Amino acid sequence: MKDTFIAPRFEFPVALGLDLGFPILTKLLFNLDGVVISKDDELRLKETKDKRVVYLFNQPTDMESIIAYQVANSIGTRFHYMASRSIFNWGFGIVGELIKRVGAFSVLHGSSNRKMIRTTKQILSENGGKLVMYPEGIMSGENDNLVSFLPSTAQLIYWGLEEAKKKDPHAELYLQPTFVKYKISGTRDSILKDIETSLSRIERKLKLYPGGRTVLRRFLTVGRVMLEETEFELGIPKSEINGKDFDYRLGRARHTALNLAGQILQIKFQDSDNAIQKIRILFHALDRIDAGIPLESTPKHLTDQNIRRAKQLVETAYAFLITQPKNLIQWPSAERLMEWICSFERHIFGKSEMRAKKAYVYASRSIPLATYFEKYKTNKKDSYHLLLGDIRKEMEKLMERGKKESEPLVPPYSVGLDLQIG
Repeated sequence: MKDTFIAPRFEFPVALGLDLGFPILTKLLFNLDGVVISKDDELRLKETKDKRVVYLFNQPTDMESIIAYQVANSIGTRFHYMASRSIFNWGFGIVGELIKRVGAFSVLHGSSNRKMIRTTKQILSENGGKLVMYPEGIMSGENDNLVSFLPSTAQLIYWGLEEAKKKDPHAELYLQPTFVKYKISGTRDSILKDIETSLSRIERKLKLYPGGRTVLRRFLTVGRVMLEETEFELGIPKSEINGKDFDYRLGRARHTALNLAGQILQIKFQDSDNAIQKIRILFHALDRIDAGIPLESTPKHLTDQNIRRAKQLVETAYAFLITQPKNLIQWPSAERLMEWICSFERHIFGKSEMRAKKAYVYASRSIPLATYFEKYKTNKKDSYHLLLGDIRKEMEKLMERGKKESEPLVPPYSVGLDLQIG
């Protein structure tokens, strides 16, 4: 059987080269204008330098490992990272060869993953071991929101401390809630100009005309038309959505797209599965296909066209997760407007341009796991909920700090006289 696990190893020349080339590489590859950490946040992070730590990051994009790498540099240490197995195949395997040499190891969902678990335990058993984890488990696509956390995150954390205590009964493990907020680069006028250019291109494609509408009304109109076209393409009967509000229709489109993707991949969802859980399950299945190690339940006769269609349907569901009208109307920042623009572009054109941005990193005080470990020894399930709940509270506080980095680009609630968008 093909070996599914890729182990990490540090090679100083590779890491040094990446350190020196970080600003140029991240600008070329991700249009990133820098990583900003305040003095107070840097001091909090530096307090973890000599500790055994799990750094918990939000995951709005596919760049957070890059940001975490720079965080490690800023406090004078090195991290280990979990990465989806398919990423190691990018660029004919070149990406994998690079990232494993700076501490990344593969996670392949849907399998027992014994080697991944063993590696996680080994890293966290070391004195001063450091590991980056993403409790959301998927890329959320939204920088001002957090999706539900995976219980397996807590399980791995506790296993790490148990392994450390085998070596040292007094061992401690700290948790470092960390939040990344991306801020679009440029002046207000330059950002508005980009939005106008991009929005006009989308409107032309959809045969829409501004007609004196406000910017927010134009966004909502594009979203409505995109939803109507998607409902038709997905075969949703009009009789089932007539008279329904916009939120219901968004949800119906999300679940229809995900259920169709599940049919292609022969995945059966539970009635209780919400959209996020369905996306996770589908993403894990597609990740294994991309890695060349599909699930046993994956149809043998799947064509490239089938796989592309399944990915397209998942992308459609993502589009209707991000485009929540209430969030945009209440706080139409440059970042939220650009999230919508990028979602529109990917849905309509199949790709989106990376806008220049800076990453702001916020950190709370680290949390000693000892506070929760006694609960874990008596009731594992309750300890997972307690731990993840407290981590989430800390990350939500950091998220609120991040929101303050942005101001509304256009007046909130400026949708014009016609408030009916569904």
